[in-house]
Amino acid sequence: MNEIIVALITGGITLVGVLLANQKTQAVMETRIDELTREVREHNNFAKRMPVVEEQIKVINHRIEDLEDANKA
Repeated sequence: MNEIIVALITGGITLVGVLLANQKTQAVMETRIDELTREVREHNNFAKRMPVVEEQIKVINHRIEDLEDANKA
């Protein structure tokens, strides 16, 4: 009978330890997910702006070519 009581106490303590460890692990995972979400949003904003920048570069290159052609003439 003593062995059963010891086993139940040990099992209960182990269960409490596992629950506390899981709680800490979950908190760390939530923090990491929040950070990754922030980074993905930053990347998405950057990806949205790149086509605009590329178009502006094309316009600038055409203006430079026009100025070079006008300078040659």
